[in-house]
Amino acid sequence: MKVHAWGVKRHQLTAALSAALLMPACGVALAQEGQEAQANPQATSEASSSSTTQLDKVTVVGSRIKRAEIEGPTPVTVITADDIEKQGFSTVYDALTTLTQFTGTVQNELNQSGFTPNASFLNLRGLGPGYQLILINGRRTADYPMPYNSQSNAVNLANIPAAAIERVEVLSGGASAIYGSDAVAGVVNIVMKTNFDGDEFTLRGGTTTRGGGDSARLQWVGGKTGEKWNLTYAFEYLSREEIFASQRDFMDSYRDDPKAGPENATATIGIRLRNRSIGTGLNAYVYPDGEDAASTCARFAPDFELEKRGVCGYFGYPATQEIRNSDSNLSAYLYGTYDFSNGLQAFAQLSASKADAKIASATQFWQPGLFYDPNIDGILDGQRIFTPNEGGGLEANQTKVNERSIDVAAGLRGSLFNDRFDWEATVSHARYKLETSQPRFLENKVRDYFLGPQLGMAGPYPVHEINIDRYFSPLSPDTFQSLITKVKTDAESEVSQASFTISGDLFELPAGPVGIAAVIEGARQKYELNPDPRIDPNYAGSEPIYNLTGTGGGGERDRYAIGVELSIPIFEPLKASLAGRYDKYDDVTDVNGAFTWSAGLEYRPVESLLLRGGYATSFRAPDMHYIFAEESGFFTQIPDEYRCRRDGHNATDDICQTAAYTYQVFGLRRGSKDLEEEEGKSYTAGFVWDVIDGMSVSMDYYNIKLEGAVDDINTGYLFREEAACRLGTDRAGNPVDPNSSSCQFFTGLVTRLGVDEINDDEVDFYRSFPINQAMLKTSGIDARWRYRLDTDRLGQFNFGLGWTHVLKMEEQLFPGAEIRNIRDDKQYFNFRSRINWEVNWELDDWTVNLNGYRWGSLPNWEETGRIGSYVIWNLAVQKEITEKATIGIAVNNVFDELHPTDNSYNTYPFFWRAYSPIGREVFASFKYKFN
Repeated sequence: MKVHAWGVKRHQLTAALSAALLMPACGVALAQEGQEAQANPQATSEASSSSTTQLDKVTVVGSRIKRAEIEGPTPVTVITADDIEKQGFSTVYDALTTLTQFTGTVQNELNQSGFTPNASFLNLRGLGPGYQLILINGRRTADYPMPYNSQSNAVNLANIPAAAIERVEVLSGGASAIYGSDAVAGVVNIVMKTNFDGDEFTLRGGTTTRGGGDSARLQWVGGKTGEKWNLTYAFEYLSREEIFASQRDFMDSYRDDPKAGPENATATIGIRLRNRSIGTGLNAYVYPDGEDAASTCARFAPDFELEKRGVCGYFGYPATQEIRNSDSNLSAYLYGTYDFSNGLQAFAQLSASKADAKIASATQFWQPGLFYDPNIDGILDGQRIFTPNEGGGLEANQTKVNERSIDVAAGLRGSLFNDRFDWEATVSHARYKLETSQPRFLENKVRDYFLGPQLGMAGPYPVHEINIDRYFSPLSPDTFQSLITKVKTDAESEVSQASFTISGDLFELPAGPVGIAAVIEGARQKYELNPDPRIDPNYAGSEPIYNLTGTGGGGERDRYAIGVELSIPIFEPLKASLAGRYDKYDDVTDVNGAFTWSAGLEYRPVESLLLRGGYATSFRAPDMHYIFAEESGFFTQIPDEYRCRRDGHNATDDICQTAAYTYQVFGLRRGSKDLEEEEGKSYTAGFVWDVIDGMSVSMDYYNIKLEGAVDDINTGYLFREEAACRLGTDRAGNPVDPNSSSCQFFTGLVTRLGVDEINDDEVDFYRSFPINQAMLKTSGIDARWRYRLDTDRLGQFNFGLGWTHVLKMEEQLFPGAEIRNIRDDKQYFNFRSRINWEVNWELDDWTVNLNGYRWGSLPNWEETGRIGSYVIWNLAVQKEITEKATIGIAVNNVFDELHPTDNSYNTYPFFWRAYSPIGREVFASFKYKFN
């Protein structure tokens, strides 16, 4: 029986926590979830060097217990604000994407037809954007209001200002026993600045050498200190100019198709009208009286031209899309403390951001669908792409995105029992609002403009008399805009939470003190997604939108949690860590509660060598939008196994993968309240070795397994089962009962058009929903080498080299399916290896940083082999011209490297979306310190 969160079970949790907190008091130090590390700047610098060195106790992501050792049982990577500046990156996201652990790819600005083209997400270990937990100063923040890929929730890294960041800590491994849901692949903790002294102004401007993309960034960071108070503040303004695909000569036309070559390239059909009663060949094409294809194409010159197939081809479509958005971002950050006379300290933090962007996908098109024209006496269909000139230019039809976010936290911290226990109580609230305004055709207006009113029905087809001259003539911008409306969507997400943390040394053992940390948390998470009602697939009003659907939804959940950690020195070289946490959920699902635990060992046989290992269980509560998504529509490719087997073929025959049986269909999707939590387990084992003074090496093996992963019902699975039910036999010829409950379920999800001379019983649409179905398992190696060399005359050198190699990536798409190692699969488009490197040199007033990264090979597009690696070099130089002023220049992608060559990639934009089409960028900066 499900018990309400305010019922008996919650009181039991409270009692258990109270017992843990009231254990005999011993020496204690407060865990402030990442902020105290600022008190020791050396800790940040050394933490990124994989050293076993001991320092003053600090807190780093992965534990709430402060520790004197930099390295612990689980590997942590640290990027400091100084690293970001020295390496020449503009944003935190740019710096994080160079880390080797992020082997997965994500949708980005290159995917303007996606659902979140103005957001930046991470993909740790290739498990997906939602499987790493993003924290701000150890606290959760609001998700991006629009669901990633219209399905799941994730945190947007694009709205976090670099000016306010002290460092970023990346823990790559399961950490639900410390932080709760979502920490399956790891945790990214963004630590903001505190205790800043003085004022610092930075101005940075840049551009791309291939054209477009001018940018400017202004930062102001400062801090003031009084006898009992401290205030840190940061402001940042970032503005970027858009870049269109038409500004890159390797993707501005279908003639860039490397497989066909410029002479044989096939363009998309810019305009056509066919008499389907005759067929689909050129003899079925209809043109204005007295015109042929060439003269009709000439009406739209130079955009449309007669190409080798004898049709009006549009070679520049969809190069009208943006590959980098135009945006303007303003953010502010405040953090302050006040010390009371009794040792109590109050603190508060405020972060706010405002982002306004303009994005553009490919120019719009219209397809009227099948209709009967009595003048032509045939069933017609058509396709009409509208050129930028018709719409008034590339900038005239951009989608506007307005984002607003705020994150506020306040609390008290102090000590108990003669400063032997430290505690912290925090309340916080984060909210993220988004509004979009997208130009789209009004379905009735565009149809009536070209086809006129409906004159009745001819069997299943509506009757229209098409205005052929109007259909084959370019529109004026005014006419185009008269057919357009603004589709507006607004979304909001928020999270409110309260926590109480206490930590310290429980008692002494011969090998040292036993550390303990305990936490109790309560949180409420909400979201609301309100698409324009006219894009609801069930909309029955008078102004439907053409060819656009949206996803709506909204809901809330409450969560309560209790957690305890222990650090146990077994004997002097060996230390163990244990953690356990229980999360109680109160929402519409049956998740109810989840317990996770972790254990780790650290063994130091000698002072310079650390051997370590850890095991952890993890879980992920179903995404809010997976639960509460309202019905929405989408288009996707499906394998029609029923029709292929019906026609006498085996399901595995190559013909079943051809266009005759694999085609695009419309789907309807909604959320599911029957979802359960996804469960994971992971373990790591490795070492950290201080080889000589200033040099360290680390290597760790990781293994992560996720079961019951939530995903939409697999189309291959659905249409395999539907075919078996309709035909009465499965693939192996075993009988299947068409009247069984499972067959009623599968066939009820698929609606077919029926058998006639045109449709041949093709799928009309199908219904989809998320289920706990998949298993993912990945393993690999992380390695890191660091070396610091100090010389008397040549200055200081810092060298760094990192490497991640994926050994396995196993996948089971649905229960009963084969478990495949997709790491080497020709359809697996995540990276098997990533490397990064850095050489930093400092002498007197000069700082030079040379860094870069290498992404391993990917399959080629025709899945017959692999393409080459992707290597990028960056260079940044800074010079202190006075004691207060510093100038700098940075060149990202020094050699103007583009995507690896793939001569088989015949789909626009002719390279995989993970690769950047931006090319070389050059920046100049000026920094001035006022104190």
